[in-house]
Amino acid sequence: MSSTLSTAIFNRRWATLILEALRRHQVKHVCIAPGSRSTALTLAAANNPHLVCHTHFDERGLGHLALGLAKASGHPVAVIVTSGTAVANLYPAIIEAGLTGERLIMLTADRPPELIDCGANQAIRQPDMFVRHVQQSLNLPRPTPDISARWLVSAIDTGVSALGHGALHINCPFAEPLYGEEGDDYIEWSQSLGAWWQTDQPWLRYDGPQSFHTQPDWREWQQKRGVLIAGRMNAQEGQQLALWAKTLGWPLLSDVQSQTGNPLPCADLWLANPQAKTVLAKAELVIQLGFSLTGKRLLQWQASCQPKEYWLIDPQPGRLDPAQHQGRRLQMSVSEWLRLHPAGPQVHWAPGLEILSKQVCDTVQSRLEGHFGEATLAQRLPALLPENGQLFLGNSLVVRLVDSLAQLPAGYPVFANRGASGIDGLISTAAGVQRATAKPTLILIGDLSALYDLNALALMRHCSAPTVIIVVNNNGGQIFSLLPTPQAQREQFYCMPQNVEFSHAAAMFGLSYASPHNFEALNRAVNECWLHGGVKLIELKVSPADGAEMLRDLVTQAESL
Repeated sequence: MSSTLSTAIFNRRWATLILEALRRHQVKHVCIAPGSRSTALTLAAANNPHLVCHTHFDERGLGHLALGLAKASGHPVAVIVTSGTAVANLYPAIIEAGLTGERLIMLTADRPPELIDCGANQAIRQPDMFVRHVQQSLNLPRPTPDISARWLVSAIDTGVSALGHGALHINCPFAEPLYGEEGDDYIEWSQSLGAWWQTDQPWLRYDGPQSFHTQPDWREWQQKRGVLIAGRMNAQEGQQLALWAKTLGWPLLSDVQSQTGNPLPCADLWLANPQAKTVLAKAELVIQLGFSLTGKRLLQWQASCQPKEYWLIDPQPGRLDPAQHQGRRLQMSVSEWLRLHPAGPQVHWAPGLEILSKQVCDTVQSRLEGHFGEATLAQRLPALLPENGQLFLGNSLVVRLVDSLAQLPAGYPVFANRGASGIDGLISTAAGVQRATAKPTLILIGDLSALYDLNALALMRHCSAPTVIIVVNNNGGQIFSLLPTPQAQREQFYCMPQNVEFSHAAAMFGLSYASPHNFEALNRAVNECWLHGGVKLIELKVSPADGAEMLRDLVTQAESL
């Protein structure tokens, strides 16, 4: 057999070992973009019976698809792309995963070293190109039988085992030829791992340190006045926290990502009220469980509060508190914290907040009665949710309205990209969430977000359960109407209205479409999808400034109660 054909065969053996090693670390999903240089990796993934392969022609969307799969499954997800700018398009998903903790393993095919910096086609400097945003990097050498299979599998195991959160970048150079029939060449190289091929365990297993422990003075602290802030956590933790807080008798201020059922709804409105600030100022301890907060007023109060101590509990490393409070940073999961720190039954010390919350919710209900717009959609969102389903929220104005106005059910799964909070890749991420769970899914995004990731509608054609995409078309980035952007330049340089509608986009990708003009029609369109299945794009055309102005008015009303 020619040496060149042997190169193609050994590339396959090398790649097969990489994919099998990743499979041993709970990697089930592999997202693949088309490319020639990545052929060995693609075929290795396709031929591994334990892996589920997903494809997309856009690497930026592919990275976000993997992000969504990782969010919903809780397991690391692998991505395979070819060399060149295909690799660079993974950057947004890598950045988001680094901030929100999902584990991604980026397998980037590369030219061999002799083709770099010499004018070769599709050859860029790929090693360490993500180094400031990935948690681990592994720059593999060109495949050669002179390097043992034990070295390769150990290198993969070490990189993945050290990946507590964020992304691992494995750069994989391959020399040509890239194509060839499989043969028996170099089989002894693979067989040197012996019985490992018949097991399901990694070659090299790591056990990290476990330092979870109860705070020794917790019994003393829980007798004091405390306030709880719920940031991002999973649905089970949200339910557990809501019950724990109720027993403890401390007010719970919930972010839309907390899934606690929001026992004090409309918090981002009533936090503007002086009465609320007076009551909350009495807190001696503030405990934040889960980071990443959405609401403006909640962020403002969090930054300005001055308890004796501030505790932040989250499994991710780092400070995670932009206000730099004095206190404790406890790196553990919310569920682990609740297990180690049982709540003793106590009388609620701040009943005035419950009264104020109800007054504000009544005001919202009265103000939105008979109104058709994105604020009312946010407030009525719980009625549209599918049973045993999940919700994916976009960014900008949409998520702020839902955070301020909706009381979502406790334990109902909510997903979002609130790390870097970009509008890129939202439909792709939602597609990944749906594929990982196979649950009915409601997706709520704005028009610019939909335009930004429009080709990801191709991914929505393969949903395994009823899926509704609601695009709120307020003709531009109306989040900037809430900010002190200069009036004269606001429309041209900030909101950027596009004057588009989405029926043609739905038709292009074979999706059902509806454009209801009242809530009765909206309810019918949504429920038809839950009943009959398929994927439906629903475009809600609303007045451009309505949502921002309504939110501003409701904050003013809450402030003056």
